[in-house]
Amino acid sequence: MRGLGLLGLFLWGLGLAQASILYLPLDDRPPNWGPCAWERVACPPREVYRGPEGADLAALRAWLLASPGEKLVASLDALAYGGLLQSRHLALRAEDALARLGPLLSWKVRYGGELLLFGVVPRWDATQRQRNLAVLEALASWPGLPGVYLEAVWDDALRNSPAPREARALPYPSRPGADEAGQVLLLRALRPGLKVAVVYEDEALAERVTPYEGIPLRDTVMGLLQSALAQRVSLEEGPDLVLYVYGGRNPRKATHDLLRLMPRFPVALADLSRVNRGDPGLMAYLVGLGLYPRLASYASWGTPANNLGSALAQGGLFLKDPEGRLRRLAEAYFAYWWGEVGRPWVRARFPEPLPVEAQEVAALWPYLELEGYRVDLEGLRFPWERSFEAEARLGLTTLSLEFGGRARPTW
Repeated sequence: MRGLGLLGLFLWGLGLAQASILYLPLDDRPPNWGPCAWERVACPPREVYRGPEGADLAALRAWLLASPGEKLVASLDALAYGGLLQSRHLALRAEDALARLGPLLSWKVRYGGELLLFGVVPRWDATQRQRNLAVLEALASWPGLPGVYLEAVWDDALRNSPAPREARALPYPSRPGADEAGQVLLLRALRPGLKVAVVYEDEALAERVTPYEGIPLRDTVMGLLQSALAQRVSLEEGPDLVLYVYGGRNPRKATHDLLRLMPRFPVALADLSRVNRGDPGLMAYLVGLGLYPRLASYASWGTPANNLGSALAQGGLFLKDPEGRLRRLAEAYFAYWWGEVGRPWVRARFPEPLPVEAQEVAALWPYLELEGYRVDLEGLRFPWERSFEAEARLGLTTLSLEFGGRARPTW
């Protein structure tokens, strides 16, 4: 392992004595690792996760057992296999994978904390599908233990995929998604009972079977609310947050809806117009009319469940944190920009694994202003050396007519 031995991990764990929420991500891609920079949870050292190589499992277990906390949000696939990619193809007996999950119960016995766990029902092309399902089925007794919540999320279900059926056969909650699951369970851990009103761009959208999920959108939404332990309410009941579901049909109508809703409620906007990309027409309205900086959250980076869960979680977690909300909006805009501009530009010019020259795409970053701050793209990296995801280093500068601006810390 690079630069951090087991003793170092143990000492790291001792330093977390005051941490109340621990988070063990699925892997170190931006949607999964992102909450580690939110200053709300304690995470393993970044060095434990090693990109597509997978996590150092011995180091991950050592960190876990040395880290007390009141609650632990954890990925089963990270502990059993090293991450999502490894879970699909790693040759490992089900019995051995289950043994690797034993430290979760040891942590609970040692520290008395609550476990909030998620496992992934594998997608159609995983060579170890049956093994993974056997592991999930063997965990049927865990949700009956005091202080243990367990759910299954299914990964990229194309048409006729068996994953939705397999997930529903498990004796605990299931829903579509994967990379947003950690964020949603953090909302459950940190702000249970959030009152959420759901507004669709078009009510017919609720019945649409969305790409990669295999079920009507309304069922995906309800599954996410249940995962977050959120309470669905009407607009008349005074929600803490409105989750606006945009399907890409009419950006002008959606903008009118937002203009009507945003003076009354915090609005989390999930853009489901395209998979892994947002709608530039809607974004033009949001930025041009100054609505984007006023959103509670925004997400367009992934599948429908990814975007719904991410918008819901970030909107709920940062309701009373104006600076944190702006940081999440800046990150969400970068993810939108990456899907619309950055990723196509890089793919047209560079093979994978990406060379350092691919970072030149940062020169295309547009001017973006968020409530008196200019957002600068000060650097980016490719944690998995591929173009699908990029990790940004963003900086804020205060805009001032008199003094010309003041730099803010980067993240």
